Amino acid sequence: MARDRYAGLSFEQAVAKYSKNVLTACLIRLQNTPDAEDCTQNTFIKLYKKSPDFNDEEHLKAWLLRVAINECRHCLRDNKHLVSLDSVKEYPLPESDDTRDISWALMRLPPNYREVLYLYYIERYKVDEIAAILDSKSGTVKSLLKRGRDKLRELYGGDKK
Repeated sequence: MARDRYAGLSFEQAVAKYSKNVLTACLIRLQNTPDAEDCTQNTFIKLYKKSPDFNDEEHLKAWLLRVAINECRHCLRDNKHLVSLDSVKEYPLPESDDTRDISWALMRLPPNYREVLYLYYIERYKVDEIAAILDSKSGTVKSLLKRGRDKLRELYGGDKK
């Protein structure tokens, strides 16, 4: 059964501290609040049941994000035959005139670019750390970052370098 401490935090403290990060990562990947909430819950259930050892809180956070991303992949794989009404229509522009909001742009990118850009710019992970979280190679992460930036530049109407 579960231990009392996760990198010095109780289970409740770990949930309180990292649930927003995990939910945001799931929302970026899935673009669907109910599924993102399910994947977030499954992530913390795995933390409770598996009760792994962590070196520090950063190790705990990286583990949670890795599990959350894998949960999202499972969700997408298991539900690939379903079609959401939201996916049929184009995402609407923000109600304000400010189309410079990064979340608006990220949601228009393919999932692999969204994940990498989110982990790099929002969670502030380095390329090697992202590669470990996504179980990928550093070169792949660098490539996805570059292509993702290019796609963001296109969305914002900017020139390519």
